[in-house]
This record gives sequence, structure tokens and C-alpha cells, in this order.
Amino acid sequence: MTASAPLLEMDGHLATLTLNRPEQGNRLSDDDLDALISHCATLDDSAARVVHIRALGRHFCAGYDFADLASGGRGERFEAAMEALARLRPITLAEVQGGVFGGASDLLLACDFRVGSQAARVSMPAARIGLHLYGGILRRYVTRLGLNAAKRMILNAEPLDAEQMFQVGLLTHAPCAEAELEARSRAIIDNLLTLAPLALEGMKRHLNSIAEGGLDRALLQRDIDGCVVSRDFQEGLHAINEKRQAVFEGC
Repeated sequence: MTASAPLLEMDGHLATLTLNRPEQGNRLSDDDLDALISHCATLDDSAARVVHIRALGRHFCAGYDFADLASGGRGERFEAAMEALARLRPITLAEVQGGVFGGASDLLLACDFRVGSQAARVSMPAARIGLHLYGGILRRYVTRLGLNAAKRMILNAEPLDAEQMFQVGLLTHAPCAEAELEARSRAIIDNLLTLAPLALEGMKRHLNSIAEGGLDRALLQRDIDGCVVSRDFQEGLHAINEKRQAVFEGC
């Protein structure tokens, strides 16, 4: 793993994943994608309940590294990394401080929550360079944003500013001033960390399945039954009766 590869830091139930190539706009090389896949495996086996994804420098992410793309890089690794991120067990929040270009838009769509400053902006120039996008990104554009927004961005290569990103759903929360971005992200993260992790994990899984046209009802019932008999559910009931904040253990 290179020194500038994405960094993973763990702090109890919170993990922070930082894109760490600011001089190149945080473009993702093949090595970076391998690191992301490895980090996702680590996170799924960790105590993390929330993953905070952020980036250093002016841009959030400039997409797939052009040098690797031009040299016939392993394009399937980009899709594999985004699929791994989309299927992460913990809840994910992307903090968008600047530009998001090309395939990096799929990194956003793979996250559960997407918070941005007024400096956030996005463009998908695939049609301008003759690049056909992979299936996963097309699916997420349609299921997360809807067909009309997907066609605006992909077929018409229409760039969007922060307010437009919020209007079409690329940002899940209204854009804020740059000085407020970190606090906005932290407030959402702090709230997520107070919620019942077993319920969150199961409902995340099934919401994503429904969005993509499928629902495993047997798995759904298993997750429902598991929550009903969990200590967390009993703790939640006791907390309501005692008029206090519940403290969940994830079991």
C-alpha cells in the first residue's frame, strides 16, 4: 500500500476513511482501489458502526486515475471497490468539500448519507471522452437519482453545483457553508452512533435491496426476529419507559 493510499482510522464505533492524494485531486489509482477493497473487508469485520468518508485538499475526488485508465488499467477494480463500499455493513457518510468528477460520483452514490458544502460540484464527462460506464454506476444513478437525473448527468454530461446536487439527490442534506461542513457531518454521525446498530444494519440492507428491485423476505424476517429477541430492543423499551437515552451494545 502506497503512502498516499486512502487512510483508515478507527476510533471505537467510528471509522474515518480519508482520500489522501490531494495534489492529484484525490484521483483513485489501481493501488488506491485495492486499498479501498481491503479497507472495506476490514470494516465489515470491525466494531465500526459508522464510516466517515472525507478527502484532503480542494477536491473530494477526481475519479479514476487517467494514467491507469489510458494504460488499460483494471477498470473492473473500480467497480469492485464501489460495490464493496455500497455493501458495507456500517452506515456510511461522505463529506464533500469540493469537486466530484467522473466515477467518483459512484463513490458518493455508494454511501448512505452525503453531506456537502456550497463548494461541492459534480460532473460525469464519460460521453465527452467516449467512455462507456459500467453496470454498477448506471444502476446506482437510476435507483438513487431517478432516470431523468441520470440521463441529464450521463447522456448530456451536465455538471451540477451543490444546490442542484441536493435537488437531484446526490447530496442527502442541503449544502452548507464551508465552515459548517465538519460540524454538520459530525452532528449526523453523533446521532447515528446513538441508534440501534442491529436495526440499522438490517434496515440498510433491505432498503438497498428494495431500491434495486429485490427483497429477500426470508432474510428480512430473520433480521426482524433477531432484533425482537435482542438485548438492544429490551434496552430501547426500558429507555423509553425511564425517559433516558438508550445505550445500545449491538446484540
